Amino acid sequence: MAIVYQRPKALADVTTHYCPGCTHGIIHRLIAEVMDELDITGKTIGIAPVGCAVFAYNYFNCDMVQAAHGRAPAVATGLKRALPDRMIFSYQGDGDLASIGTAEIVQAAHRGENITVIFVNNAIYGMTGGQMAPTSLLGQKTTTSPYGRKEELAGKPIRVSEMLATLDSSAMISRVAVNTPANVVKAKRAIKRAFLTQQKGLGFSLVEVLSTCPTNWGLNPIESLKWMEENMIPYYTLKDFKIPEEVK
Repeated sequence: MAIVYQRPKALADVTTHYCPGCTHGIIHRLIAEVMDELDITGKTIGIAPVGCAVFAYNYFNCDMVQAAHGRAPAVATGLKRALPDRMIFSYQGDGDLASIGTAEIVQAAHRGENITVIFVNNAIYGMTGGQMAPTSLLGQKTTTSPYGRKEELAGKPIRVSEMLATLDSSAMISRVAVNTPANVVKAKRAIKRAFLTQQKGLGFSLVEVLSTCPTNWGLNPIESLKWMEENMIPYYTLKDFKIPEEVK
């Protein structure tokens, strides 16, 4: 009988702590599938962030390092420079990367570090109670913006991929989503391209993945997918901003 589904070898056989309907689990699986397909699990080191994915080090069967708030790109830089034959990726949410770690991600991309960053954007601080994040949308209600985010007080939501794509030294930048089966397939392709970009020594690669947060959005899982489609994707356009010819 043909096997149609099995756990990737790079994904640990454990129960995750994520909330029902959260799409971190899908993104973890895609990364693990890519590690299996490229046969790089034994030489890969992941950087776990603060935030909802703080326990990512328990979910992958590769070496993992825990970084302090926002410092994952700096830790990844040190590891890659010390161990250039290893595949290095950081896994970060929008609070960790777009707020606390803004300087680290910009400078790592500016230096063209040969690392891969998986940036999970759910437009809110998830683990710490649903506060407004730099990526929260205008009008979005959070625990710290109960009347909705206002531009005159908090500015417009930051578009990280567009910002980093303007840097000449960034090699590969894509934004994807995991709200439909078709988009999940595209997300995996982008993640694989990001790892290939690093494997070929082409420089800094980042995949921004639009994700759900049913708990802090106050929606059920199905409503969350619809909210992402109707609110996040129109503002955070799904797009390949920069793709090296070598990985197309």
